[in-house]
Amino acid sequence: MKVFSFLQRVFKLFLCSLISGVTLLQINIQNVNSLSMDTIQGEFVIEELRLKVPAEAKAVWLNAEKKIWEPWLSSQNGFLGRQLFWNKAKEEALILVNWKSKSLWKDIPISEVNKVQEKFEDSVKTALNVSENPFELIYEGELDKQE
Repeated sequence: MKVFSFLQRVFKLFLCSLISGVTLLQINIQNVNSLSMDTIQGEFVIEELRLKVPAEAKAVWLNAEKKIWEPWLSSQNGFLGRQLFWNKAKEEALILVNWKSKSLWKDIPISEVNKVQEKFEDSVKTALNVSENPFELIYEGELDKQE
C-alpha cells in the first residue's frame, strides 16, 4: 500500500513537471514569435500616410506630390517606390512608400523631411491661393511584411 501511494505521488509530481515544462516552452515560443519588428533592421517596410484631400484640391495634391515629393524620395537611399491612392467618398489620400529597410528610412534626418514638406506646402498654398496647407495629416504609420 505504501509503495502504491509512493508511486502515485511520484507520478503526480512527474505529470505536474511535464505540464509545467510544456507550458514554459510554449510561453517562450510565443515570446520569440512576438518580438518587435524594431529589432529587424534589414526587413522591407512600407511607410503609410493618410491625408485629408478635398475633391476640389485633388489635382493640386497629385501635381505637388509628383513635382516635389517624388524627385526627393527617388534620391533617398533605400527608397523602392510608392503608390498614391484617393478615396472619393472619404476625400482621403493614402500614400504607401516602400523602403528597403526601416533603418534606411529612419536614418533620413527629420530636418530634410521638414524642408521638403515646407516646399510642398508652399507650392500647394500658392496653387490654391490659400494661407494654410489644406491637406491635413490623418495618420502616419508603418506596415511590416508578413511571411
